[in-house]
Amino acid sequence: MHALVTRVTIHDADRTREMLNSQVVPGVSGAPGFQAGYWTWSEDGGNGVAMMIFDSAENARSAGDRVRSAAESSDDVTLDELEVREVVASA
Repeated sequence: MHALVTRVTIHDADRTREMLNSQVVPGVSGAPGFQAGYWTWSEDGGNGVAMMIFDSAENARSAGDRVRSAAESSDDVTLDELEVREVVASA
């Protein structure tokens, strides 16, 4: 398993929440190899961290390409970091 980990700066929390629920979560959860996903943000809504779990590094990287493209076209968030990591343990 591999995780796609993203960190973003959120410029508009309300629009970001709407975009997450209407576009991002449905799009990522339908991606090949998707297994689980968690989207979080700070209590003030200023920054977010997401971890999406995929069955392979290849599928995680492919989803990362789509996430990067979507973030680049959005005025509501700035993508600060995106990386693929191997999942070495879970509970």
